[in-house]
Amino acid sequence: MPYSNIKFPSTRMRRMRFDDFSRRLMRENQLSVDDLIYPMFVIEGLNRREPIPSMPGIERLSLDLLLEEAREVYELDIPAIALFPVIGADKKSNDAAEAYNPEGLIQRSVRALKKDLPELGIITDVALDPFTVHGQDGLINDQGYVVNDETVAVLVRQALSHADAGADIVAPSDMMDGRIGAIRQAFEAKGQINVRILAYSAKYASSFYGPFRDAVGSSGSLGSGNKYSYQMDPANSDEALREIQLDLQEGADIVMIKPGMPYLDIIRRVKDFYGVPTFAYQVSGEYAMIKAAALNGWLDERPVVLESLLAFKRAGSDAILTYFAKSVASWLAQADRHV
Repeated sequence: MPYSNIKFPSTRMRRMRFDDFSRRLMRENQLSVDDLIYPMFVIEGLNRREPIPSMPGIERLSLDLLLEEAREVYELDIPAIALFPVIGADKKSNDAAEAYNPEGLIQRSVRALKKDLPELGIITDVALDPFTVHGQDGLINDQGYVVNDETVAVLVRQALSHADAGADIVAPSDMMDGRIGAIRQAFEAKGQINVRILAYSAKYASSFYGPFRDAVGSSGSLGSGNKYSYQMDPANSDEALREIQLDLQEGADIVMIKPGMPYLDIIRRVKDFYGVPTFAYQVSGEYAMIKAAALNGWLDERPVVLESLLAFKRAGSDAILTYFAKSVASWLAQADRHV
């Protein structure tokens, strides 16, 4: 260490912490509204608003109400939203054909959003679990195993339908092998050269996803099943680097680490090793824990949320998907746009 011979009292680390101005001058990381992406859940119907019990303050919204909330998001200067569909049981199937229906819920939502708010970034989830009767992210064979290549073929059709509807970024969250390359090749062939791919490259088989699965209605379909054969083992770190290298080679523009705070070490390793745009997802379980503690008076919500998101930035994340995005944007506006 270059400072190893400098000793107390020549060096008093607290000197620079003495005043607010000097703390600000040496601050290494800052959180701003530019770092935020707001996840939103869309349902069929008109004027429908469904609270999600395990995610207080978050709702499933019909498209008309989603457009209203998206305008609020845009006015808060949040750069982008991430859309997740809630599909009725009558639209779910073994082959997940509804996933690539050009008149499907997500496709219609994207078209409406781009017409109404063309400057708001629209990110769409590319995965089959909302559309399958079994709740898995892909097609299954007779033994119940999620088959890779057949699933990729459907994911390509889903991604193309999103791009054709006007999505700015597609986000394959399925963890199938080779799907980034297949989607990128399909986009090039169809002239969709500027549609970005946000690859969920290190998506762990985490226990923090429970409230999200309730929100999109896949928990009941999944039942006692699991996703261990395709999502990553939480014990592994080196494997994440291999996954990310493959996705980058196949054409990913951005990589995602999910969940967030339990995997800050992965974010740091990825950013240090590859230096590419690196996003993280503060997932539903993380939101639910902080929100429940705040509602019970055990934690002060605002400073805890801001501290948690600053930890993402310190670890190397360029942007964060967070259900707190609207609240944070309001807080940051009050604090002159960054903390």
